Amino acid sequence: MSKRKEQSHRVKVVLQRLREKMNRQMAGSLVACVHCGMCTDSCHYVLANPDDPTYAPAYKADKIRKLFKRHLDWTGRVFPWWVKAEGIYSDEDLEELKDTVFGKCTNCRRCSLNCPMGVDMATFNRMARGLLVSVGIMPEGVAVVSKDQWEIGNQMGVLKEDYLETLEWMSEELRDELGDPQFTIPVDRTDCEIVYAINPREVKYDPRTIADAAKIFYLTGENWTMPSDCWDMTNFGLFSGDDELGGAVARRLYEKVIELRGKKLVMSECGHGYRSTRCEAPNWAQFDVPFEMESSVITMLRYISEGRIRVDKTRNTEPVTFHDSCNNARSCGMFEEPRELLKLVVTDFREMYPNRAENFCCTGGGGAMSMSEYTPRRLKSARIKAEQLRATGAKIVATSCHNCVDGLTDLIRHYELDMEVTQLVNLVANAVIVEKKVAVPAAGPPKPAPLAGKTILVADDEPDQVAWLSTLFADHGAKVVEACDGDQALELARTHKPDLLTLDLAMPGKSAGEVFELIRREPQLADLKVCVISGRPELRKTIYDRSVKPPEGYLDKPVTEERVLRSVRKVLELAHDDGK
Repeated sequence: MSKRKEQSHRVKVVLQRLREKMNRQMAGSLVACVHCGMCTDSCHYVLANPDDPTYAPAYKADKIRKLFKRHLDWTGRVFPWWVKAEGIYSDEDLEELKDTVFGKCTNCRRCSLNCPMGVDMATFNRMARGLLVSVGIMPEGVAVVSKDQWEIGNQMGVLKEDYLETLEWMSEELRDELGDPQFTIPVDRTDCEIVYAINPREVKYDPRTIADAAKIFYLTGENWTMPSDCWDMTNFGLFSGDDELGGAVARRLYEKVIELRGKKLVMSECGHGYRSTRCEAPNWAQFDVPFEMESSVITMLRYISEGRIRVDKTRNTEPVTFHDSCNNARSCGMFEEPRELLKLVVTDFREMYPNRAENFCCTGGGGAMSMSEYTPRRLKSARIKAEQLRATGAKIVATSCHNCVDGLTDLIRHYELDMEVTQLVNLVANAVIVEKKVAVPAAGPPKPAPLAGKTILVADDEPDQVAWLSTLFADHGAKVVEACDGDQALELARTHKPDLLTLDLAMPGKSAGEVFELIRREPQLADLKVCVISGRPELRKTIYDRSVKPPEGYLDKPVTEERVLRSVRKVLELAHDDGK
C-alpha cells in the first residue's frame, strides 16, 4: 500500500478556500469542458506560441480542474485515473500553478466567448489566483500593488498631497486655456450631480486626461466634484482574485460618494475599474449602491447628443482606429457607444478586425503590466495585437482604458509601429469648441520681463525644440544654457547652478532618469527646480518611480508658449504677467 503524501500548510489552506469559493457557476465550468478545442484559436498566447500546448485554454483550465476533481468531486476520489484527477501537495506545486494562472492568461474571456459549453475560463482562473494570493503566492508586482491599494488607498501609492497638487496644477493650466481666472477643479463639493473618480495612473503619468475631463465638465456647465480621498475607481482585486480587497476598495469609493451626497458616480476611462466598480464590487462588498454609476464615455456622448457641448471633428484628422477593452466590451457590453463618440469627433475612423466582443486583448490585461517577470512572453504574444493594429493603417489607436494605453504603448514600441495611443477624452477635448471672450488689455507702463534674473538650463536632443525654448525664455528675460544630452545636462547644471532645468526624457547619453536622480541627490544642486517637457509620456515612470522628490513641473509635448511660461512661473514661484 503506497504511503499517502503529506500536504504543506499552504496547500491545506488553498484546498479549504477552494471548497469555500466553489459555487454553481464555478463547478459548472469545471465539469463542462469536453476538450473540443474551440477555445484554442481564440487565445492570443496560443496564436503567438503555436508549438507550446501549455498555453491552450483547455490545458490551463485542466491545471485547476484536476484539483477540483481530486479534492472535491467524488469521481476524482473514487476513479482518479479515469477522470485524470491529480492532487496538489507542496509549495512547489503552488508555484507551478502560479506560473499558469498569472503568467499565461490575462483573463480576457475571449476563450469563454467561443466555448460551446459555456465554460468561463477567466472566472475560475481568477478564483485560482485568489487562492494563491491568500497564502502569499503571487508575482511581486501583484503584491506591491495590492499593498498600496490596501494601505495608501490607491493602486499606485499616490499620496494625497500629490493628488491635490496635480489637481491644482491642472486647474492653473485650464484657467488660461479657458480664459476664466476663477476656474478651479472642484474638490469635495456636496450635493453635486456628478462625483468624478479616476485611475491613479492619471495623477502619476497622464494628468492631461484629468484636465481634459475638467474642461468638458466646465464647458457643459456641469455641477460636479472630485473627492479629496477615496478617489481611486480602479480595483486590483479583480486582477488578483482577492474578493476581500475588491470589496474594501469599492466600499471606500461608494461611501465617499454617499458622504458627498452625489447623485451619480462617473468613472474615467478604465476597463477593469468600470467593470469592478459597477458590475462586480457590489457583490464583493455586499453593498446596496444607492446612486447611478456610468462610464465617462457615456457621459461625453450624452453631452454632445444633448447639445451641451459642440465639437469640430476636423480638429482630429489623423486616421484613428479603436481598441475594445476586454472588460468594457466582452464583460460589460460597451461596444457601440465608443464608436458613436469617435465618429462625432474624428474625420477618419477605421475599424480593426476582429472587433467588439471578438477583439484581441492588448496583452496588458489581468494585471499583466505589473508582472515584470512575464514581460518577454507578454510581448511575444503581443504579435497578434500588433498585426491587428498594423493592418488598419491608422496613425492613432484610441481606447477607453488606461491599462490598455500602457499595454498598447508597450507593444507599439516593441514592434516599431508608426502609431500612438490616446483616449476618447483626449480626442473629445481636442474637438470641443471653446468660445473665448477676448479681453482688451488696459494701457499702462511696460512691465518687467517675468524671467529676468533667472538662469534656465534647457536639456533636449531636438535642436528645434532647444532653439524654440531658448528663444522663448530669453525673450522673457532669462539667461539660457543649452544641453543636447544627459551627460552635458548634468555637467552644465554643476557648472552654472541654474534656477531651473527643463528636461526631455528621451535623450542620448546618461538617461534622463539617472540625471534627475543624481541632481536630486547632490547637495550642491539641492535648490535646482526641474520641469520635465517630453513627448514620451510612457517614460514618465522613469522619473516618478524613483525614491527622490518628484519634479516640480511636467508638460507633455507639443507645448505652447502660454503653457510653458505658465508652468515655468509656477515652478519658479513667480507672479504672472498680469500681476496676479
